[in-house]
Amino acid sequence: MQDWIWVLAGLGGLIILGLSIYAGVLLAKLKRQNTLQAQQKEAAIAKRNDKIVESVDVIAFAALNDQCDLSEAAIRLYMIMDHLQGDKRVEFDSRYPALFELYEAVKDTPRGEARSALKKKERMKFDLERAKHEARLEQAIKAELAEILAFTGGRHIPDHILTH
Repeated sequence: MQDWIWVLAGLGGLIILGLSIYAGVLLAKLKRQNTLQAQQKEAAIAKRNDKIVESVDVIAFAALNDQCDLSEAAIRLYMIMDHLQGDKRVEFDSRYPALFELYEAVKDTPRGEARSALKKKERMKFDLERAKHEARLEQAIKAELAEILAFTGGRHIPDHILTH
């Protein structure tokens, strides 16, 4: 009878050992899977940030070279840069206060079809307000646009353009 106890105890020990090994294998697979998912998430964030940075480069360069209105640049840069993630995340309002001030001043101005629907006098009123804000903040905004190009590395703009 005691032999049966030893056999059952040994068998139980083997079952426990086998289950422990299996649990260890499953935990190792789970750890590898979590690591892979984290790497894929980081890669997706980096890819998305790169696309955002490319757009930011183009907009900042165009605004710095008077190829688009400062108001339009402020709106677009604020909206786009708000989607940066990870180490590229920017607190826009504190890092670029002049652009943020202009954004706040013009963000509710009718655009597109809403602007077209306004009477000429109303459009001129909005344009005058926008122009006043742009003129008052122009130098500070141009400096911030240069900072933005430095932040992004101007990597999507040919070097010969940045030196002029």
